Amino acid sequence: MAYTTRDGSAWMPEYLTRIDAATCIGCGRCYKVCSRDVMHLHGVDEAGQVLGRVEEGEDEDFDGELNRMIMIVDHAGACIGCGACARVCPKNCQTHVPADRIAA
Repeated sequence: MAYTTRDGSAWMPEYLTRIDAATCIGCGRCYKVCSRDVMHLHGVDEAGQVLGRVEEGEDEDFDGELNRMIMIVDHAGACIGCGACARVCPKNCQTHVPADRIAA
């Protein structure tokens, strides 16, 4: 499968498929640069169990269970493969897969 830019240059998008929960620090940089709503901040308890999505502007501590926050890819199909999230991630915790390796 060949992809090209508007000027005819070859280009292979790499789609975000997962974020390593053990490495992610929940800084939100990837979320802020993503225009496609691909990932969201989620709360995690001490055991590593995901408690739920943290809504922007709300002070949610999940009844005192919140230990830390991480980003989770919850709309992978919306990713256009631009790579902006990977460029701003300070922990390099994201996995991106070339478009030709992802089944449609």
